[in-house]
Amino acid sequence: MTGLPPCAIVAMGVSGCGKSTLIGHLALHLACPAFEGDDFHAPASIAKMRAGKPLQDADRWPWLDRLGAAIGDAVREGGLAIAACSALKRSYRERLERAAGVPLLFVLLDGEREEIAERLAARARHYMPASLLDSQFAALERPAADERALALHCYRPVDELRGDVLDWAQAAITVESYS
Repeated sequence: MTGLPPCAIVAMGVSGCGKSTLIGHLALHLACPAFEGDDFHAPASIAKMRAGKPLQDADRWPWLDRLGAAIGDAVREGGLAIAACSALKRSYRERLERAAGVPLLFVLLDGEREEIAERLAARARHYMPASLLDSQFAALERPAADERALALHCYRPVDELRGDVLDWAQAAITVESYS
């Protein structure tokens, strides 16, 4: 992907929507670092989720700051990074971008609750129980028109999603868009 100024692409959405799968494909295609947001949660937050308790904003701020800092460092070092982060609320996306200190492009992987619940039920060895899915959908603020964001249906083949993201990113971000 040429012509992109330093930035990061962040796959966002509720648990089970395919964020990790998409970032793996993007990072491989772009030969850049990928960050899994789940890896930046504090142990107490993971324990809370395992117990079926949704995180509160106070739990999320340090997590977003840690993830944002890692994304920003990678972009400053190599020019491009990819990340997966639920980024359910606009305030979370804004906090993540402030912490990164570089422009972020958000890709919402959207889908219906019932189908995503089926994905979660089939997923093994993840601390996020399907019982928290309703709280995630309740918290989800889909990106507004003034955000650098693209919404895609999460059930499409990952190669198609990757192609759409790359085409959109190429067109969406210019040097002028973040002056």
